[in-house]
Amino acid sequence: MILTIAGRELRSLFLSPLAWAVLAVVQALCAYFFLLYLDLYLQLAPRLAAVVDGPGVTGIVVAPLFSTAAIVLLLVVPLLTMRLVSEERQKQTLPLLLSAPVSMTDIVLGKFVGVFAFVSLMLALIALMPLSLLAGGELDLGLWAAGVLGMVLIVASFCSIGLLMSTLTAQPVVAAIGSFGVLLLLWVLNIAGDSGNELFAYLSLLSHYQPLLRGLVDTADIAYYLIIIVTCLILSVRRLHADRLQP
Repeated sequence: MILTIAGRELRSLFLSPLAWAVLAVVQALCAYFFLLYLDLYLQLAPRLAAVVDGPGVTGIVVAPLFSTAAIVLLLVVPLLTMRLVSEERQKQTLPLLLSAPVSMTDIVLGKFVGVFAFVSLMLALIALMPLSLLAGGELDLGLWAAGVLGMVLIVASFCSIGLLMSTLTAQPVVAAIGSFGVLLLLWVLNIAGDSGNELFAYLSLLSHYQPLLRGLVDTADIAYYLIIIVTCLILSVRRLHADRLQP
């Protein structure tokens, strides 16, 4: 049932003009920044040749591209997740879905897998951009892989938070604004962490993403994102259980 629900959500996204617009805008922005960072590398290359253990094309192009892509996706993922449950509630089709012979866990996981599969298409296209550099030079594939892993984890967190916010309201726009607010708060907590507050530093999405962009794969960073994803999915299931129990 999870795959059935996921397939339904994925089809609805591919039939949505908004989803196609988001896909086009994300790819256009990321392609622009990719070329911008590549041009910067070409300008710095003559000076970097004289620097011992200086940053290569991966550090100057790939890591900044993935960092920029995360910011772009932070802005657009709420637009994709806002309708997951809130639209069902707005159209009054949620009671029909809740009365179906399927568990709340299957519904939540199905919707999460569906939207994440669509976002994964964006991630795949973004991740392929740096690989084009292999045609004319070398690329640190380990650093690239760590960056891709970071993007997958942080975007999965975006989707789970957006799904949770969508279960809390009947207005998709409110769900989108709420998701963006929560994601932005978790992003900028890194600023408070820089001032010495270790709790804020740990809670920040950015503080766990930056090490992966540098090629440092730490199980603590992976666990942080998995905790966010699992917690949001559990809270979403409990929210739908509460809706089912209402008379």
